[in-house]
Amino acid sequence: MSEYSAQYQVDLNSDLGESFGIYNIGSDEEVLKHITSANIACGYHAGDPVVMEKTVSIAIKNNVKIGAHPGLPDLIGFGRRAMSISYSEAKAYTKYQIGALWAFATSQNQKIQHVKPHGALYNMAAIDYNIARAIADAIYEIDKSIIFLALANSEMTKAANGAGLKVANEVFADRAYNKDGTLVARGIEGSVLHDANECAKRVVKMIKNKTVTCITGEEISLMPHSICIHGDNPKAVNFVKEIKSALISEGIQLISLSSMAL
Repeated sequence: MSEYSAQYQVDLNSDLGESFGIYNIGSDEEVLKHITSANIACGYHAGDPVVMEKTVSIAIKNNVKIGAHPGLPDLIGFGRRAMSISYSEAKAYTKYQIGALWAFATSQNQKIQHVKPHGALYNMAAIDYNIARAIADAIYEIDKSIIFLALANSEMTKAANGAGLKVANEVFADRAYNKDGTLVARGIEGSVLHDANECAKRVVKMIKNKTVTCITGEEISLMPHSICIHGDNPKAVNFVKEIKSALISEGIQLISLSSMAL
C-alpha cells in the first residue's frame, strides 16, 4: 500500500480526444483545465490523427499527463459493444493504439504516463484475466514504466501485478457499482449518476473511507488512486469543477499518477 492514502492525494482523470472528423464530442479544452491525467482515444473507438495531436497539445499546455485510451475496433458502436477476441488480438490492438498515441506524444517531447482501456474492452478486462493480461503484456513490452490504470479490485489489477507493471486503481464519480466491484451496465436504470453534488460527496467518501455504496445498497471496499469523470458527459465541465472544488475543500490534493508512490 502506498503512503498517498494517509495524505489524501488523488489523481483526477477524464476520457478525452473522442471527437472524429466533423463530429465533436465533449468539451475537452475546458475539462483539461481541471484534471491531472487525460485518457486520449487512439482511433479505434473514437478519435482521429488530427484530434489526437490537438488533444495531446492542449494537455501539455495545461500540464496534464498523457495516457492512451485503447478500445475495441468498433467506431460505429463507440467501443461499447463487447467482442469475442483472443489474447493475441487484445495484445495487438493495445500495442497498435499505444503506438499511435506514442507518436504524437514523442513528437512533442512527452511520455505516455498510463494506459486505460476504454468501454467494452475495459469491462471485459475487468472480469477476464486473459484479456487483462494481454493488455498488461502489451504495455510491458512497449515500456514497463507505463502505469496500468485499472478498475479497482478487478482482474486488471491482478494482471498488472502479474506482468510486473505499476498499477493505479481507478474509481468512478458518475457510475454505479455492482456488489462485486464491477460497473453497472449502462443499459440499466441508475447506472449513470447525474447529480454533480451527489457525485462530489461520493468521491470524498471513496477517498477518505475507502468504500462506495453499490447499487444494491451494500458497502464495498476500494483503494482509489484516480477518479474518472467522463468527458463525453454533456455536464462534464460542471462535474469536474464541482468535484475538484469538493476535493480541495476537504484537504485532498490533486496530483498525477506519475507523482504517486504506486
